[in-house]
Amino acid sequence: MLDYKKLIKNRELRLQLIKLLSFVPSAPYLKFVYRIKTGQTLHLKNPVGFNEKLNWLKLHHIHPEYTQLVDKLAVRDHIRDTIGEEYLFPLLGAWDSFDAIDFDALPDKFVLKCNHDSGSVKLITDKSQMDKAALKSFFERRMALNAYCLGREYPYKEVKPKIMAEAFMEAPDGSGINDYKFFCFHGKPKLMFVATDRATDVRFDFFDMDFQHLDIVNIHEQSGKEIQKPSCFEEMKSLAETLSQGMEFVRIDLYEIGGRVYFGEFTFFHGGGFYLFYPPHWEKDLGNLLKLDT
Repeated sequence: MLDYKKLIKNRELRLQLIKLLSFVPSAPYLKFVYRIKTGQTLHLKNPVGFNEKLNWLKLHHIHPEYTQLVDKLAVRDHIRDTIGEEYLFPLLGAWDSFDAIDFDALPDKFVLKCNHDSGSVKLITDKSQMDKAALKSFFERRMALNAYCLGREYPYKEVKPKIMAEAFMEAPDGSGINDYKFFCFHGKPKLMFVATDRATDVRFDFFDMDFQHLDIVNIHEQSGKEIQKPSCFEEMKSLAETLSQGMEFVRIDLYEIGGRVYFGEFTFFHGGGFYLFYPPHWEKDLGNLLKLDT
């Protein structure tokens, strides 16, 4: 019998199984992974909960234009056209392979990441101390991965993998970047969360659009800290609304550094559609915000 608990905790085992299941049609595959991740049954005929509806969208609402939006390189053109160049992190270069990177041309501090997936970010704070062999091994593994296979998120299927470098951004006082993620339903931001302590133990704190703290727990625990509303909160809300027009659901990720706002990414399937919201009523409450033409 398959040991689900072991599978959930063992990333390598999970990835191997996903590769073996690559031939399985999307609907049964999603039901299988949903059961592993949540312990619950995925209802696709009459979805009610938020995560159920996200998985329904994977199967029934295919938008080819989303491929550009999830590509962290290609999306830069879209951002220039919609909200402006000033909201982009400076780009230092992009390459088809790790061996093609000219490290001598890069500054002492920079950020390396892939354009086609989630989580392949490496912060280089001192180029002279970086472990080049370890970086190469990491990025070659990530470049070989088609993110579509993991959660059947169709926008990622046709993205050509590249490695990109961006400027290392930090506040004037040397503090880290604040991360704000807006949940937008049918072109309107309805709630958001602040991600803190990314370098140590990530925490998520959810807020409504008046920046009132919500009792939501999802993926990570709450920080227990008092989080101040950023001075540019209204600007961020406006940007999230502009960027989410015409979309059933999207999470707009923004950053704030020294009072300035920067674009992060478009996320069409928060948590891949596999992380439930607690207390349980939030699954239904958020699901009610997402209207489907079933």
